Amino acid sequence: MRAFKKPQRIIVMRYRFIGDTLLAVPFLRNLRRAFPEAHIDFLVASNSGELLARCPYVNNLIYFDKHKTTFTKMAAVLKQNKYDTAFILKRSFSSAALAALAGVPQRVGFDTEFRQLLLTHPVAYGQKQNHHERDYFLDVLSAVNIPVLDTHLEYWPDAKAEQKITAAFAPYAKRRNVQIHLTSSNPAKQWPVKHWEALVQRLLAEDSNVTLHAVGATADAAQYDAVAKLAGDRFVNWCGKTSLDDSMALIRHMQLVIGVDSGTLHMASVAGVPVVALFGPMNPEQWLPPNAVAVTKSLACRPCNLKTPCRYQFECMTTLSPDTVYQQVSTLWPALSQH
Repeated sequence: MRAFKKPQRIIVMRYRFIGDTLLAVPFLRNLRRAFPEAHIDFLVASNSGELLARCPYVNNLIYFDKHKTTFTKMAAVLKQNKYDTAFILKRSFSSAALAALAGVPQRVGFDTEFRQLLLTHPVAYGQKQNHHERDYFLDVLSAVNIPVLDTHLEYWPDAKAEQKITAAFAPYAKRRNVQIHLTSSNPAKQWPVKHWEALVQRLLAEDSNVTLHAVGATADAAQYDAVAKLAGDRFVNWCGKTSLDDSMALIRHMQLVIGVDSGTLHMASVAGVPVVALFGPMNPEQWLPPNAVAVTKSLACRPCNLKTPCRYQFECMTTLSPDTVYQQVSTLWPALSQH
């Protein structure tokens, strides 16, 4: 591996999901501490970058929506910015190719998808037991001798969103507010609706002061129809009515979040809200939001990390019982009653 030269103009690349974006914050903080005078830009996805709009560790966010901007056009944008170093936190071949096509001289990233020849400083990935994704990001810094002094997550609230949501949430302020999150970008991670119905019935029966909430995109709203019929006016569907900053402000009003493996759970974790996370195919040791509690089904085939087609109809989720999930939730009820 060639010597790593002190960077002056840096592009960090992790244009993907909400969870990935939030988990990159410790990387950005340690990078900025090491190079306080450097210009640091962050290439993010249009559906997640809003959460870092006030991040003090970057100079600019550059949004990359692959459905609206071609690969070659984005390479041209990056080339115009004359970066001398790219930290590529995505693991795809195309992301390394993007940095190379943009003419970035130093390219540091994971040695995945046969892309070593596109990197000047390849970094091992996936070879450590029980290693969190956040820590893999930080390994990229360590590989080029950049000190990693801390690992905590951060978020910088938007004042206008906080005021807006505080006003909208006033009718529920004295309730016991619990968010449930049914949806994931990958259907293999979702829990059967009938299981959610059974869990919701128990939550509502446990305490007459409980109100359930859902937060998500407009397309997610219909997924909660069955819950809405069960809960009536004790369920509030915010899907499609909030921006990401609004959603974060809303989550901060919850006493508990229960949901499937998704970016929303990472948002709740960053917001300091207790999280019960339902994990099926993915490995919670790598992907569980910090300070969250995982509920899993012990099966020989899991975690598979969705690397191969499932031959078992996703039993890791379908056979994860509502009773098992409720048992984990019930351990948190005493603490929540003091909220």
